[in-house]
Amino acid sequence: MAPVTVTILGSGTSQGVPMLTCTCPVCTSTNPKDKRTRSSIYLNDGDEVAILVDTTPELRVQCLAQGVTRVTTVLLTHAHADHLFGFDDLRCFCMANKARMPIHASEETFAVLRRSYGYAFDPGMHVHGYVRTDAFPFPPVGESFSVGPLEITPLPVVHGRAVTHGFLFRRDGRKLLAYIPDCKVLSETAREAIRGVERLVIDGLRDEPHDTHMTIREALAAGREVDAGETILTHLTHHKSHADREAELPPGCRVAYDGMRFTLGEPLA
Repeated sequence: MAPVTVTILGSGTSQGVPMLTCTCPVCTSTNPKDKRTRSSIYLNDGDEVAILVDTTPELRVQCLAQGVTRVTTVLLTHAHADHLFGFDDLRCFCMANKARMPIHASEETFAVLRRSYGYAFDPGMHVHGYVRTDAFPFPPVGESFSVGPLEITPLPVVHGRAVTHGFLFRRDGRKLLAYIPDCKVLSETAREAIRGVERLVIDGLRDEPHDTHMTIREALAAGREVDAGETILTHLTHHKSHADREAELPPGCRVAYDGMRFTLGEPLA
């Protein structure tokens, strides 16, 4: 079977980096790894897997920057604007596929989508050039669904009052990747599901405490608690540069950046 490549399309928090109106050293940095669009990933094997996780406001820019020309499945973590409001940019992928786009999300997220993008869910919509979707609500907690060779388990997590999910990706029984970009506390269901995962990409907002996001310390502790083979921090703010942040991390831990790529089941380069 073809290897699945994961691309970090965006690694930033809800305001992005650089942040509007800010002139701090990180926001004015010339290091491309300090330029962070809103958090999203793309999984691709060139065949059965072309999965987009979240449709950020920069979706068009992200796909152009990373050479994403094919999406056949979309997973949504939750309905906050920074993870959702590039949804209409799926139109080009619907056109290329000449088919309705399968969307996997919670019922709460679908309720927001239908208010903002009702036309996309109209079964009578056949006009070429518009977003056309098929809705697939998440299965009951703990259950999975498949996309090509990947078994995908939605992971309920605590992120303020929003109903929020991460995802566990397995192949042939191996827990290859857990992606949890918005999280303050891992639910017991999520902790047990991802225990022993080979790579954990998780919310590590900043050093200072936050009501709805993990701090760097909390994210690293979560990685140790679930015995992740490697922990990658994402959804980062402008409080510290990529180089300074990565320099202080323990072995087996990395900082995500826009354009970061790795192959499921293989170590980072």
